[in-house]
Amino acid sequence: MEVQLTEIRKQFGPVKANDGITLSVPAGTIQGILGENGAGKSTLMKILSGFQPADSGTIQLDGQTVHMRSPADAIKHGVGMLHQDPLDFPPMRVVDNLLIGAPGRIIPRREQAIAGIGELARSLGLALDLKAEVGSLALGERQELELLRLLWLGARVLILDEPTTGISARQRQELFDTLRRLAGQGKTVLFVSHKLEEVQDLCTRVAVLRQGRLVGEALPPFRVDKLVTMMFEREVSPAERVTCSPGKTVLRMTSAGAERGRVRFEGLDLEAHTGETIGLAGMEGSGQSLLLEVCAGLTPVTGGRVYLDGADITGKPYHQFKKRGVAYVPATRLEEGLIPGLSLTDHFLLTDKHPGFFIKREKGRRLARERIVEFNIKGAPGDRVESLSGGNQQRALLALVKPGSRLMLFEHPTRGLDVESVIYLWSRLKERCQQGEAVIFTSSDLDELLRYSDRILVFFAGRISGPLDAATTTVDELGQLIGGSQWTGADTAAAAGGAGGGAPVAGGDGHA
Repeated sequence: MEVQLTEIRKQFGPVKANDGITLSVPAGTIQGILGENGAGKSTLMKILSGFQPADSGTIQLDGQTVHMRSPADAIKHGVGMLHQDPLDFPPMRVVDNLLIGAPGRIIPRREQAIAGIGELARSLGLALDLKAEVGSLALGERQELELLRLLWLGARVLILDEPTTGISARQRQELFDTLRRLAGQGKTVLFVSHKLEEVQDLCTRVAVLRQGRLVGEALPPFRVDKLVTMMFEREVSPAERVTCSPGKTVLRMTSAGAERGRVRFEGLDLEAHTGETIGLAGMEGSGQSLLLEVCAGLTPVTGGRVYLDGADITGKPYHQFKKRGVAYVPATRLEEGLIPGLSLTDHFLLTDKHPGFFIKREKGRRLARERIVEFNIKGAPGDRVESLSGGNQQRALLALVKPGSRLMLFEHPTRGLDVESVIYLWSRLKERCQQGEAVIFTSSDLDELLRYSDRILVFFAGRISGPLDAATTTVDELGQLIGGSQWTGADTAAAAGGAGGGAPVAGGDGHA
């Protein structure tokens, strides 16, 4: 299906999110949409998919002008959007999620639907258990489910907004193979991403937005330097690797174990030192998030001890961990990190100490203005957090972590950030490490893990390897460990790790 957007405009207060964008996408194309955070990418895609109305402009599909008043309107016209966070119902079974919103009978013929959906899944090379509960699936599988649902509803134009965030390299390759098959069938794919190497690998065309305008288009072979220059109006160089000099022990875990649902680990010995950055690698759902929750005091250990600055805090509540300087930033921005309905000023007031009984709102606005400038957040103090773009929500989350923390815990810290923002963020975090703080973070980006970590722990099927020296580990070696290969070498590295080491341990959630 051919897509033609003409003079699309959308304004939020003084901000022109889309300022007269005209873009033509032929059928069978995988169209990359690039731009820095706040460039207008998500707004344009939400207009095309019916989530937001345009102030002006026209949308044509195969030459016919259409009006998208809602996502239901969009899917009737053959346009569906797969969001960063899957729009599903975890307690329900896969088949029930697929049938939600489907036209036809009030009570659908379930067995007939299962047969039809199963055939569609097999044709795309997808292997989903239609009778499994959605909550038991890894993030990559939930994305496959959402993609399958859109196709089941008749989508011929598929919009994917940062779809590879939080999924493994294998799941990403499977997704790309599926998208290529769909494009070969004449379907149109719009792929929104900030990862230039993914755009190079997948897309057949690229459009670049900047400050709400279309500033350039490109055909393969793509030159990354030219794309970056179009995005930022200047060259952006990758950050140099910063080496650390580990100091005192901040966190120490001895024979620690924890469990949440099917995910568990046990017998872990780990030390984190001031000035150090430890990366946690592995397929989604392998235990990295569980370890962060234990380090933050959100999940108690089932065995072993946890010490912070030498004090035994095993079994203490989250507030005790926080009081001792532990800061935790989750991956789910609007579910756990931020509070929808509250402004940026409200958030900075909530995290600031207030003498007396009354909140000084002017102080809060001043603090918000300072943090907005410091973290380059595209928004105003009075803006509600849900109105910000995903990348700017992430910057706001990071701005809430006050200086002076002893241990900073991040789950996918650069999720949704453009390349310039990633470089800036890590430069700030490394500065804080040099001032005596420590960082433990998870990421699905192998290059990020190797570039910014000092040591890396790899999670696989309930086992934990490490620590690996990030400076001497290659992407291929790390990828093989994540996929389950080369674990003999990982065992040796773990046994020889010294402080912070820990042999691979048994257990796990079965996600391999």
